[in-house]
Amino acid sequence: METMLVRLKPYDPRRGQVLRRFTYAGIKFHEERGWYRVEAPVAAYLRTVREVPGNDLTPPAFDVCTEEEAKNLDVREESEARVRKSASEAAITTTDLTRAATRVADARVKRG
Repeated sequence: METMLVRLKPYDPRRGQVLRRFTYAGIKFHEERGWYRVEAPVAAYLRTVREVPGNDLTPPAFDVCTEEEAKNLDVREESEARVRKSASEAAITTTDLTRAATRVADARVKRG
């Protein structure tokens, strides 16, 4: 029988993705556990599950993919996380600003 990979979408309240766990057909899906391999009928049902039950305007709760699509999705998310991480490393913090202000003040005092 054909199988698919499914997972609860990563928690992101800004985007309306708020489910952290979901149970269907005796399977407990947890957001932090990642991908689950399920049979095609279960995957077909999970494709219809929304973040807010009964509200078709809310985003889908699950990613339902083939194995290849799941790998591509993981690679894309990993590269996006790396970009975000490197951008935050280059950001100036308040500590950096405080140190710079202290150096400027010390230089002014030395000049007299």
